[in-house]
Amino acid sequence: MNGFRPYPVAMDDASMVGLMGRVTGTIGPGLVGEVIVRVRGGAEHFLAHPADGSGRIECGTVVMVVEHLPPRTVYVTRAYDS
Repeated sequence: MNGFRPYPVAMDDASMVGLMGRVTGTIGPGLVGEVIVRVRGGAEHFLAHPADGSGRIECGTVVMVVEHLPPRTVYVTRAYDS
């Protein structure tokens, strides 16, 4: 193998953990939500699940990524208590 990759190099898990995002599709038990996170010089959408496995996180809520499952899934928690 010559090392050529016909696709962009993915971010490793650690580089996503701790990033902040905003919920664009409600997250909750039994729901696959969506968040937008600023990464790689832009903003990207990721499928999202609640890190604690329970509770709903509504659209517009600021969240923090606690786990990343490549390529496009994250587990998040509320960034601020309200």
